[in-house]
This record gives sequence, structure tokens and C-alpha cells, in this order.
Amino acid sequence: MLLGNLTTKQLQERLGITLQDNEETTLESMRQNNAQSIAKDKWHCFDIPLIMLCGSIETATKICEILKPYSKFMKEQLQISIEQ
Repeated sequence: MLLGNLTTKQLQERLGITLQDNEETTLESMRQNNAQSIAKDKWHCFDIPLIMLCGSIETATKICEILKPYSKFMKEQLQISIEQ
């Protein structure tokens, strides 16, 4: 069971990180509000468990590139998954 719909701002608060403004804007523009059939260039973040569901490997890769520099500062583990 997957629950929740975190915004980019809420995700930052949950992880204890602060993205640069352009990174936050980029991620939020890629966010899909509902979790039904994620578009290829979008993501949806669940609160329980903390997981970002991406619409494609390209989207997941882009998110990983943005978040990787912050990984050592994250308060908890974030899973990034691809919808098949």
C-alpha cells in the first residue's frame, strides 16, 4: 500500500535538505499530483513508504542527478522507482 502525495517542498522538509531554487523549480514542474498512470516525464512522491515513482528511466535519472549531491545530508532513505 502506498499513501501520500508529497510536494517538492514537503520532500525537502522530510529529507532535511534544501535544494537550490532552480532545482526545486525543476522538480516541482515534473511532479504529477495524482498517482494514476505516471506520465513519462513526471514523478509522484508517496509519504508511506517514502518513494518517488517516476514515469521513465530518464525521469528517474534526472531526479537522481539533482538529489545525489544531497544524499549524505538526507535524514532518511528515499527510494526512486520506475512505473512499468
